[in-house]
Amino acid sequence: MPTTTILNPISRRSLLGGLAASSALAVLHPFSVLAATNQAHLRIMETTDLHVHVFPYDYYADKPNDTLGLGRTASIIDTIRAEATNTILVDNGDFLQGNPMGDYIAYKRGMKEGDTHPIISAMNVLGYDCGTLGNHEFNYGLDFMFNVLNGANFPVVCANLTKGALAADPRQDALFLKPYVIIDREVKDGAGQAHAIRVGLIGFVPPQIMTWDAKNLEGKANARDIVKAAAAWVPQMREEGADIVIALSHSGIGQQAYTENLENASVPLAALDGIDAIVTGHSHLDFPGPKFAGLRGVDNAKGLISGKPGVMGGFWGSHLGLIDLLLEREAGVWRVVDSTSEARPIYRREEKKVIAEVGDKPEVLAAAQKDHEATLAYIRTPVGKTSAPLYSYFALVADDPSVQIVSQAQTWYIRDMLKDTEHKDLPVLSAAAPFKAGGRGGADYYTDVPAGDIAIKNVADLYLYPNTVQAVVVTGEQVRNWLEMSAGIFNQIPPGAVDAALINGDFPSYNFDVIDGVTYQIDLSQPAKFDKDGNLVNPEANRIRDLLFDGKAIDPAQKFVVATNNYRAGGGGHFPEIAADKVVFVAPDTNRDVIVRYIVEQGTINPSADTNWKFAPLKNTSVVFDTSPKARPFLTQVKAIAIEEAGDGVEGFARFRIRL
Repeated sequence: MPTTTILNPISRRSLLGGLAASSALAVLHPFSVLAATNQAHLRIMETTDLHVHVFPYDYYADKPNDTLGLGRTASIIDTIRAEATNTILVDNGDFLQGNPMGDYIAYKRGMKEGDTHPIISAMNVLGYDCGTLGNHEFNYGLDFMFNVLNGANFPVVCANLTKGALAADPRQDALFLKPYVIIDREVKDGAGQAHAIRVGLIGFVPPQIMTWDAKNLEGKANARDIVKAAAAWVPQMREEGADIVIALSHSGIGQQAYTENLENASVPLAALDGIDAIVTGHSHLDFPGPKFAGLRGVDNAKGLISGKPGVMGGFWGSHLGLIDLLLEREAGVWRVVDSTSEARPIYRREEKKVIAEVGDKPEVLAAAQKDHEATLAYIRTPVGKTSAPLYSYFALVADDPSVQIVSQAQTWYIRDMLKDTEHKDLPVLSAAAPFKAGGRGGADYYTDVPAGDIAIKNVADLYLYPNTVQAVVVTGEQVRNWLEMSAGIFNQIPPGAVDAALINGDFPSYNFDVIDGVTYQIDLSQPAKFDKDGNLVNPEANRIRDLLFDGKAIDPAQKFVVATNNYRAGGGGHFPEIAADKVVFVAPDTNRDVIVRYIVEQGTINPSADTNWKFAPLKNTSVVFDTSPKARPFLTQVKAIAIEEAGDGVEGFARFRIRL
């Protein structure tokens, strides 16, 4: 098992003079300086979850943003390469979808034969050695994805994406891509002597793609368990002469215990014999980092995952993941004897300000310049007007206009689609969740559209993902449990508590579904009925109170149509009893397209929240939550609850209080 010495990233940045782009300022890593005659330093550089962010630009806000962009991350790569005698650059997936440039290419410009996607053009500038797939690569369909991959000047590998049924032996699977590559390199040891080394790179995607993108993959592809695929292929890599094996795991750092088809499988994956280091992603976090302190199987201080060097390089280009390996060669065999890991940021925060640590790499921006300009023209196209502002600053604590308009559009669409079907007489409800609600995205990660014109960029801001509309038929009891699951985003609050923390930070906001068409209260004194993975943990708990339909207590047996998206209808989020067998309508249209069509038809929309849900009163009890400081002007617009300022939060957030 390797030992690890952690460098102080702040002192390194000061030594590098703020990570200026000039490699002349680079300071060699200690492994390069101190390597012995039979030792060599190998640096692994990782980007992950780029989501089409080439430019340091927020297309939703239509303004520059210093916290993101491969053009910024790229500007430090030359310096970082110069800090080491031997380097490898990899991408860990989720590069193809995630901002309006991705949608513009997929839906407007298209990909003709010979075209190169702007994210690939930018990546080609940097000389990547290898990449793997993320779950969002499949959002636009397999044909589109492979057209994009054809433009890459580097191999893309995936060991668990198959063309059909899974074989008895994973090595017999009909794979779409090579499971791995072995690249031949020459490394210099501490004495300057050159040695050959063969580095194996193997990639993995979460098997949940078969649920999340069933519309694009069902009948065309399959996905194998990550750990089982690795257990089959890694020994073969060794047999073929790989001296070092690096796993490109588009999978988060989750539980230590292995269970089949884990979404976040990086801890048991790293534990496999034969894997020397692992780059991770998917979770939009940085490792080593405080979010992983105390997690079983993870040494956050030393940057180890199951005892192996690991890293997670943030998201949208916010960090460059770095693993430094000190390799030792004995009897012709290379092994890792020491390591360091670091997620190096492109910016820092000073109080409430974002300070850029780096500038742009012009060659990377130039590679995507034309598509950037075309995207700007695309997102600025008006489609209608709104009579009131659309914002998500309070979307987790009160009925909210940004969620309301999504539900209005979904209800309008599904009623029309089902009007001539057997389900025409069933009442239609709508489930929608806030996508931009702060959290890991930071204090600026909120929707804020002023009253007046609505452009495509605003609709994309309201609904970030290219989901398609689906409808399910469920009972009143299943509606109740759907809401019980959603209410898991809140901590349990003891009556009489003073300024208790309201939000459970481990519960993603995109799983906080508000169901429109019913009214209800949420009793925070009760424990959560389900955990974030949909497991029933408190069977007797009932947070959802006074659940009414049409002014009367909901009938547990009554049937309802619920308009939602393909992710939720297919089982995404692990909501109890919500799965593909409940689906009665699969739309050809994306949720975003439906919102655009609704706005166009209405001309002017009224997104005012109808206050169909609120917290149940708790005497002498107060809670606090963090949101953007930009929320302050909207305090008086929030109905049903009184919100007051409570000082500053952390990392640029503002804190607010609710007296229950």
